[in-house]
Amino acid sequence: MLASTGIYLHTTLHGKLRIWRRELDQAGLKGDERLLDLGCGRGAVLIEAARRLPTGHAVGVDLWSGKDQSGNRPEVTLANAAAAGVADRVEVQTADMTALPFADGSFDVVTSALAIHNIPSPEARYRAVDEAMRVLRSGGQLIVADFWPMARKYAAHIGQGTLRGLGPGYWYGGPWLGVTLLHAVEGR
Repeated sequence: MLASTGIYLHTTLHGKLRIWRRELDQAGLKGDERLLDLGCGRGAVLIEAARRLPTGHAVGVDLWSGKDQSGNRPEVTLANAAAAGVADRVEVQTADMTALPFADGSFDVVTSALAIHNIPSPEARYRAVDEAMRVLRSGGQLIVADFWPMARKYAAHIGQGTLRGLGPGYWYGGPWLGVTLLHAVEGR
């Protein structure tokens, strides 16, 4: 029990951020991309992405229900972006992942960190993945981190992408709650 708690705390406080820094660095961003972060919450991935976009723009969407996390509000995310020095490159919107308010091909990159699995039905989760692919431009990257069974289902649903376990740095209590990265490229 103590080990599981320690692993959980490490992941929450350090591990997931370290892994997202690595994954964003490996994405080969040029710095001028438009990036969309689905279920951005307080902005951890959104802000890390914005740091890599000196002439680009990062948009975070969430439902801002406050049910998943205490204090989960757009003002908090924007304050975090300001504290990180990237407020000029960050925008947040209230939006449902299953019906994104963006035109086809609007983004170069779409990210999501442990958000899609929160959608209650499998059909709606697949709609969210379809929406992510729809708003990607041709050649754009989908980078989704989610619990391993979910990430595998998303890849099977879209019929493409590579899957890679993110290891102990992204475990929530142990390997049974490990996170897998789905990386796919839109090939219109």
